[in-house]
Amino acid sequence: MPPAPPLPPVTVVLDRHDDVMHTHTALAAHHPPYGRITLHPGPGTTSETGLAHDLLVALGKPPLLPGRFPGGRQPAWEAAAAWMTALPVNRLTVLRAHRLTARRAMRLVQLQARTGIHLTLVCHRPHLPAALHQAVRTADYLITADFEAARRHYYGTPIAEPPSAEEPTGPASRWLTLPALDRLVSYDSPRACVAPCTPPPIAWRHRPPPVPLTAHTAQRVTHRLHTVTAHPRLAAALATALFTGASLQQLATARPRDYDDAAATLALHDRARYTDGCAAYPVPPWASIFLRAATSFTLLLSGEDQELLAAPGDRAHLLRVAETARLRPPQPPTGRRKGPVGRVEWDWRERQEAEKYEAIPARRAKPSQR
Repeated sequence: MPPAPPLPPVTVVLDRHDDVMHTHTALAAHHPPYGRITLHPGPGTTSETGLAHDLLVALGKPPLLPGRFPGGRQPAWEAAAAWMTALPVNRLTVLRAHRLTARRAMRLVQLQARTGIHLTLVCHRPHLPAALHQAVRTADYLITADFEAARRHYYGTPIAEPPSAEEPTGPASRWLTLPALDRLVSYDSPRACVAPCTPPPIAWRHRPPPVPLTAHTAQRVTHRLHTVTAHPRLAAALATALFTGASLQQLATARPRDYDDAAATLALHDRARYTDGCAAYPVPPWASIFLRAATSFTLLLSGEDQELLAAPGDRAHLLRVAETARLRPPQPPTGRRKGPVGRVEWDWRERQEAEKYEAIPARRAKPSQR
């Protein structure tokens, strides 16, 4: 692998007179689609986790991660680092940095070392506080009090804005009915391969491939997944279900080594051949961000041998994220619903198949011949 590029120095901006122009300019530079994040930490908290939640909000995500985690600690910093790596975010400006505790400032320096971002800390004081100095002295850093130099750090070079990205059209409250989610709660039970496995490309011998999302639908799905959850693995699991048509059990067979970012493929495993066996699926460009984030998150949190996507025990959280994003499989007619109107029925396809088998008359047993 080529050597990692050297880290840029941490920049400390001294806003000696707490000039409102510094704050306004830094906030105006905030533009996540073009890799710039401005973080304005919430007042009245000294919690490291609270700062990570503020960072997730700045990335356009809910601050809380659903699910249970070892030791009861939400991996908010790992999630923030994973999203910043995948999106990618290349500049982070932190206002009111003089209020940071040494531990919170150190967290930001560690985040910079992990992601390679350009980190700018704005100290609205004429001198560097001891806590901030204690943190930045562990890395290369530079100090500036010049407004134009600070502006270049907020925006990067050049400052000129690229054309604005189009926002998804249509109300976010409208359901997107996606047939690829039909099998998400399927009762199949494939298992991950224990030995190294290099699956062939998917051949779709036993079921038709999911219909690819149109560019417009992919844009809407991407926008919704980005905004409804900060959990990289849950978002990636739903994205993967849409281009593989796989069940949650099969999604859970993927490990970080199964995603090849360069080749844009994801391997899912099925040793017992409940569906298509072990196979590599092409990853559409819109889904690659979610898989990159999930890979980074899993490696930071658990390691190479843990699930890349949602595990079977995450089923309730996964379905809740899908419903919050207003994504669902085709629904039964009103007269055939098992639940109240308005509730998503995820097992409609499974029930249809079961009813077909029940409708097949049992073959009469032939008398044995002796």
